[in-house]
Amino acid sequence: METVLLLDVGNTNVKIALARPDHGLVASYALPTAPACGLDTPDAWGLKLLDICRVENVSPGQVTGIVASSVVPPMNPVLVHAAKRFFGQAVRFAPGTAPEGLPLPIENRYARPAEVGADRLVTAFAARELCDAPALIVVDYGTATTFDCVLEGAYLGGLICPGLLSSARALATGTAKLPHITLEIPPARADGGLDIGASTSQSLNLGLIHGFAAMTEGLAARLSRTLLPGREDEARVIATGGFAARIAQVCPAVHEVREDLLMEGLWRAYQRVR
Repeated sequence: METVLLLDVGNTNVKIALARPDHGLVASYALPTAPACGLDTPDAWGLKLLDICRVENVSPGQVTGIVASSVVPPMNPVLVHAAKRFFGQAVRFAPGTAPEGLPLPIENRYARPAEVGADRLVTAFAARELCDAPALIVVDYGTATTFDCVLEGAYLGGLICPGLLSSARALATGTAKLPHITLEIPPARADGGLDIGASTSQSLNLGLIHGFAAMTEGLAARLSRTLLPGREDEARVIATGGFAARIAQVCPAVHEVREDLLMEGLWRAYQRVR
């Protein structure tokens, strides 16, 4: 069956999804971007992609397209060579990854458009495709936490904040006595209050999750006032990334969770030009 490989190359992981016409996204995987000694070779990445295809019962000849968003420039030629050797395909890169990237029908109003990370632009495009609210705030909980603003059909820019996992790692590695941080917390309280950590582990987990939830609430409120003065309630907050669902449980500011928003954007962009 005709299959397209979608790749989200981040600083920590490479997320890989398979998509098919009339089915959309059908499977997803995540692999480390690089081992301790550096980036893997094109052959290593080609074999990894082949293994994923085998698990999904997809032969190399059934892969009709490969689309990637990358914020790790050294990975780009690795993927190009792997795609050509193992699948006979060229990689279509999202804007921000390569100058001749896959076109996205969204106006880029960044002061220097080429500086926008491909992941931020693709998720903004996907959010606009999926939601018709006049203003959108896309919060991506990745290596960094990004807030990206879309007004009508234009990407305006946004904010870049520390990431939840990187913050947790910084605490764990910088303090000898801190316990392991699980980022697990009890369900949200019905009264909207905040539990008080009764142990160091609880204090850390509650502080990180609720701290990022409060940051989301505060920044989303301020951005909404900037985007739609006097109509802030018309702005919609869409969360994505690995911790989106967990934070949304205790963050009423989040209207919708789309964990695979970037992959949705790559797939929709590919469908427009195929």
